[in-house]
Amino acid sequence: MSPGQIVILNGAPRAGKSSIAAAIQASLNGTWINLGVDTYAKATPPQLMPGIGLRPGGERPDLEAIVPVLYAALYDSIAAHARLGVNVVADFGHHDDYSRPLGILPDCARRLAGLPVLFVGVHCPLDIIMARRNADPQGYATGDTAPPPVLRWQAAVHVPGIYDLTLDTATPTPEQSAALIARTLDTGIPRPTAFERLAQT
Repeated sequence: MSPGQIVILNGAPRAGKSSIAAAIQASLNGTWINLGVDTYAKATPPQLMPGIGLRPGGERPDLEAIVPVLYAALYDSIAAHARLGVNVVADFGHHDDYSRPLGILPDCARRLAGLPVLFVGVHCPLDIIMARRNADPQGYATGDTAPPPVLRWQAAVHVPGIYDLTLDTATPTPEQSAALIARTLDTGIPRPTAFERLAQT
């Protein structure tokens, strides 16, 4: 049995990752399971929230010990799905801006060793992110100017910036982004892949 394809989308909140994940499920061939941050949040108990969605800035050191464990468990689950031939798309806001470096992304990359992974950086201009937050706040920071938490996301989420594919969601629709991901998968990902490189850091 061939392993399933894994697509990891990484970017700030409101960059468009969830919409791209939904477009992948709707348009790419095969069965695609979404195991991203929003899905995992529904399984995370209230006392551990925001769990793997803990934002940059080291604001909750009391939660930091469990965050690498939660990421490890989720990535092991992603690996288990792929080894059974199931395709997985997962959207995250990976960063290492905690009260101390936790090295979560390299550990996650090592957990997917030997599996086909496309690591996608999802970028979005700050003004568009703020417009999306203001239009549908859902508890997010809003306003005419970007508050410090939003600025911290923009600064931290794309470090170190090692990707197989980078998307700018300012103009393309989620469907267009998903189509570009499909073409990249069809063409083949140059070796070493982003996750292979990250696993060595």
